[in-house]
Amino acid sequence: MNSSATEQQEFDFSRVHLVGIGGAGMSGVARILLARNCVVSGSDAKDSRAILALRSAGAHVAIGHNASNLSIAGQLPTVVVTSFAAIPKENPELVAARERGIPVVRRSDILAELMKSSKEVLIAGTHGKTSTTSMAVVAMQAAGMDPSFAIGGQLNKAGINAHWGTGECFVAEADESDASLLRYSPQIAVVTNIEPDHLDFFGTAEAYHQVFEDFARRLPKDGHLVVCLDDAHAAALGEKLKTELNVVGYGTRAAAQAHPEIAHTVIDGATVGATGTRATVQIGEQRVNVDLQIPGEHMMLNAAAAITAGMLAGGELTELARGVSEFGGVRRRFEFIGAVPAGDSAGKFAGVEIYDDYAHHPTEVAAVLSAARQRQDAKAAEQGTSGRVLVAFQPHLYSRTIEFAQEFADALSLADQAVLLEIYGAREQPVEGVDSTIIASKMSVPVVYEPDFSAVPARLYELAQPGDLILTMGAGSVTMLAPEILGVLREAESGAESETDTGK
Repeated sequence: MNSSATEQQEFDFSRVHLVGIGGAGMSGVARILLARNCVVSGSDAKDSRAILALRSAGAHVAIGHNASNLSIAGQLPTVVVTSFAAIPKENPELVAARERGIPVVRRSDILAELMKSSKEVLIAGTHGKTSTTSMAVVAMQAAGMDPSFAIGGQLNKAGINAHWGTGECFVAEADESDASLLRYSPQIAVVTNIEPDHLDFFGTAEAYHQVFEDFARRLPKDGHLVVCLDDAHAAALGEKLKTELNVVGYGTRAAAQAHPEIAHTVIDGATVGATGTRATVQIGEQRVNVDLQIPGEHMMLNAAAAITAGMLAGGELTELARGVSEFGGVRRRFEFIGAVPAGDSAGKFAGVEIYDDYAHHPTEVAAVLSAARQRQDAKAAEQGTSGRVLVAFQPHLYSRTIEFAQEFADALSLADQAVLLEIYGAREQPVEGVDSTIIASKMSVPVVYEPDFSAVPARLYELAQPGDLILTMGAGSVTMLAPEILGVLREAESGAESETDTGK
C-alpha cells in the first residue's frame, strides 16, 4: 500500500477546483469550502440538483470536462480535487493541472485539511457509514452541538450533505476503498463492521483488514475507538487493541456478554414494526428508549454507534436519543419514494409501496431485504394487510459481481421475487461472457433477467400485487427507475378506478 496515504500535506485552498463536483462526496466538500469563503469551481459530466444548489451558493460549475474549465472562476485554482476511483487520470482537467504545476489531491486530502482545527469524529466500516454518520450528525444537532459534517448522502429532512458548523466537532465518513481514511487524525473513530471488499485495490482480505487497524492506531492516547460487537471482525479489532487504546464496544445484549471487557453500549429488545424499529439502549447506568423511523435491526446498531460517538464527544444521552429518534433518513438508504393509495376498493396495485436503496454488496442487500421483510410481517400483524417483497437489483461492477455471485444470489433470494438489471460497470470495462445471469442462475426465488433498462417498470407492472413492497436497489442508475415505477402503477390504478366510477 502506498505510504503517501498518511503523509501530512498542506494546501492553499483559497481557490479550489473539483472534478466531479456534483457527486455526493465532492458536493459536500464544495459546500463547506463556500461556507469558508473560498473560491470554488468545478465540472461534472451532467447537470443535477446538487450542481444547481452549488451554483446558487456561488460556485462556478461547467458541464463537461475540458482543460479550459480550470479558469472558469476567472483565474487558475490553487488546488484541484479529484476522486482517483471515479475520475480517470487522463481527464483533460487533471492533465492540464499537472502540466501547470497545480497540486492534484483527493477529496480526503482536502477534507483532512478542513478538519484540522476540529475534534474529528470519523465513521468507518464496510457497511453503514453513511447512515451512521447521518444519525450521529442529527443526534449531535439535537444535543445543541452544531457539528460541521460531510456525508456521502443527503439528509432527507435537512436536504443537505454538508455543513460548516459552530461546534467543536467535525463528523465525517472515513472511506476505506482506496485507504484514504488514513489521511485523517480522529479523536473518535467508529468501526461499524469489517468485511473484505474493494479487493481490486487491496489485493487480499488481510490487507483490507489491516487498513482498519492502521486507521485505529491513528487515534491519540486520549481518543476512543468505537467498535460494533455484533460484527466479528470489528469486535476482534477492539479486543486486539484494548490494551493500547480506549476501546468502546456497542451491540446487542448477547454480543456485549461475549465481550464484557469492552462492552459499553447495550441494545435490548430491538423490534421492527410497521413504522420503524424500537429498542432500549443502555449506557452505563443510564437507559433510554430509541424509536427509529427506519426498519431494520442493523439500523438500531447504527443508532447505538451514533449515540455512543455523540456522548464521547460531549453530548447528553436523552437529547442524542431524541435526535436519532427524529432522524428522517438519508437519500437512497431505504428511502420511501411513494405509495399507490389503498382506496376503498382494492385495485391491482392498491397499497404498493416503492423504496430505493444504495445497497450494492451482498451483506447490505441481505440487511435491507431482511428489514423489508420484517416491515411487511409487522404490517400484516398490526394492520391485517399482506404483501410480498419485490426487488429490482442492478449489480455494481463486474469484479464485484464475479467475486460474490453466489452471495448476491443468496441475499436476493430473501425477496419473494426479483428483477435483475444488467451490470452497472461504472469505472470498469465489460467482461466478455459476464452478465447478471451469473447471479440469476443461482437464485432460489423467481427471478426475471431484464437487460433493457427502460423495460424494468413494465416488468414490475406485470409482477406487482396489492400491498407489495418494491425496492429498487444498487449503486448505479437504478435509482432513476423508482419514481417511474411508482408513476406507472399509480396511473394504472387511477385508470382502473376511473373505469369503475364510470361503470365500464
